[in-house]
Amino acid sequence: MKILAFGATGFVGAHLVPHLRERGHEVTVVARSGKTRFSPEVPVVKADPVTPGPWQDLVGDHDAVVNLAGSPVMTRWNKAGKEGILQSRILSTRHIVDALARTTGKTLLCANAIGFYGDGGDSVCTEETPRGNGFLAEVCKAWQAEALHAQEFGHRVVIPRISVVLGHGGALAKMMTPFSLGLGGRIGNGRQWFSWIHIDDLTRVMSFLLETPAASGPFNACAPGPVTNARFTQALAQALGRRAILPVPAFALRLVLGEAAGMLLTGQRCHPEALKSLGFAFDYPDIDAALAHIVPAFKAARSA
Repeated sequence: MKILAFGATGFVGAHLVPHLRERGHEVTVVARSGKTRFSPEVPVVKADPVTPGPWQDLVGDHDAVVNLAGSPVMTRWNKAGKEGILQSRILSTRHIVDALARTTGKTLLCANAIGFYGDGGDSVCTEETPRGNGFLAEVCKAWQAEALHAQEFGHRVVIPRISVVLGHGGALAKMMTPFSLGLGGRIGNGRQWFSWIHIDDLTRVMSFLLETPAASGPFNACAPGPVTNARFTQALAQALGRRAILPVPAFALRLVLGEAAGMLLTGQRCHPEALKSLGFAFDYPDIDAALAHIVPAFKAARSA
């Protein structure tokens, strides 16, 4: 396929674009700066999907569109920051769908997040679970609604609801240093559920969804083995050969992140039922095996 990718300069895109190319697809990246770290064989178009423009004419020349665009959510939220989180997702998706309205028979893969379920408590969240409450749940609902409009023009829409992505980089990179020094620990009481996915499995999920005509609608992009925060903390410390002895109190996290602390103090116990129904098999379904694969790369980079 010929694939047009937005928001692909981040952690996920840096792995997804080479993976798609290895599978024989042609990928063009749209980036605000017009510069990327991809090989020269990957064409780059300078544009921002938040603003309509000539870039929209490219959509009709491609078989599929991948939309990963959106400003970071792990910041201290204020009114302007929350509006940026919402609008960066809504407007980019809206303008992509506007471009898709001029053509037919395409595939739109639009990212989303398991924040759709809000605080899931101990309940298992499948793709059939209703939307939860809270700011991120509202963002995910509105983001998904914009993407699904593409179905009105005859396009196939797939929406991976992405969990915490583990790999050499991304969220795990911020945890590695304190844990490697023996300064890591559970967050709050540690009983909140932690749904995760290895970056290699996530790239395979996305290519699988693009390449499977029967795939449509939302898919929980998470490993089939969610764990509690305390269990994840134990697994990471063990993989690093350290102890996890300094828990992060809930009140301290709220002082630093304010309302955004809720992302870490609550969780979702997600299962990838829709992916399993299509026969997708995970390479890293177990947290210990996933971390055993990731941590050596972190240690090698530190010692280099």
